[in-house]
Amino acid sequence: MGSIYGKLFQISTFGESHGAAVGVVVQGCPAGISFDLAFIQSELDRRKPGQSRITTQRKEADSIEVLSGVFEGKTTGTPIAMLVWNGDQRSKDYSHISDQFRPSHADYTYFAKYGLRDYRGGGRSSARETVARVAAGALAKMVLSQIGVQITAYVSQVGTLKLSTPVEQLDLNLTETNAVRCPDPAMADQMFHYIDEIRKQGDSVGGVVSAYITGVPVGLGEPVFDKLHAELGKAMLSINAVKGFEYGSGFDGVEKKGSEHNDVIVKDADGTVRTLTNHSGGIQGGISNGEPIYFRVGFKPVATIMQDQDSINEQGDKITVSGKGRHDPCVVPRAVPIVEAMAAIVILDFYLRNRVIQMPS
Repeated sequence: MGSIYGKLFQISTFGESHGAAVGVVVQGCPAGISFDLAFIQSELDRRKPGQSRITTQRKEADSIEVLSGVFEGKTTGTPIAMLVWNGDQRSKDYSHISDQFRPSHADYTYFAKYGLRDYRGGGRSSARETVARVAAGALAKMVLSQIGVQITAYVSQVGTLKLSTPVEQLDLNLTETNAVRCPDPAMADQMFHYIDEIRKQGDSVGGVVSAYITGVPVGLGEPVFDKLHAELGKAMLSINAVKGFEYGSGFDGVEKKGSEHNDVIVKDADGTVRTLTNHSGGIQGGISNGEPIYFRVGFKPVATIMQDQDSINEQGDKITVSGKGRHDPCVVPRAVPIVEAMAAIVILDFYLRNRVIQMPS
């Protein structure tokens, strides 16, 4: 069951890094949605490897195939199956760790849980699995666009380099104009050269992806265990290498007094209810309040580095693990579309659930 997410808009992903293919089955997509295959492909292109010298050099076309659930350009309301074939696999790059546990990888935990593991690229624990999420998330974006929801993520920090500009003052249209996916061109240039230097050292570095969501209707979220921010947190923490999630004022909010932190509610002349500030991050009581939702997702440094590290093998013997293969020195540039995809899946699922909460008056 760990590969299934969502209540009404539900996704089930499958496939391994070095298996034949990766894919997703989506259930609960409304019928009659215009299906834009080119848009789904463009989202996958944002995630795919080999985009620049600061990403893994694995070459994958990541061409999407739709197997079911679409007829004459419209969704039919039945399960939508989408598939991407794996192409550029070099399983021999992993033969040296067939019985070794790489530090900070899932090698040991998978072996302890299942009694065996697919050591080729990490198998199911590989970020290759996120191809399926991005495809499903692109579909969710198609639906959400019809109700005016816009989801934008961007890189706000790499190592100690971080943006200090509030998101409202950033031109998020600049996010896709550089390899780092940072909307500040000067900071993006610094981040790029820093990641490149880390790559040359055979090391890796972490970072932060920030997300900003507008147009979310009031009322999304379910008390008490299915709060909107709780589900967003679960979705983000399910992404490979994620170590932290905070929304709204987050941990900075603990430094404020209630009189400073409270978002004053007002009603405009046109009847619109809004808040003068948005420390809540668009969510109060676990339910969306109509203000922009914003959150930050922290990614650890990629575990595979091109340096020797001490570890043990399956027999418990002390060994030295040598880094080989093709890996990202920093995952955050390619994680941006993944964060957007998971956010879209969560928001759409709650939107559909909310449609059945109240009977028409």
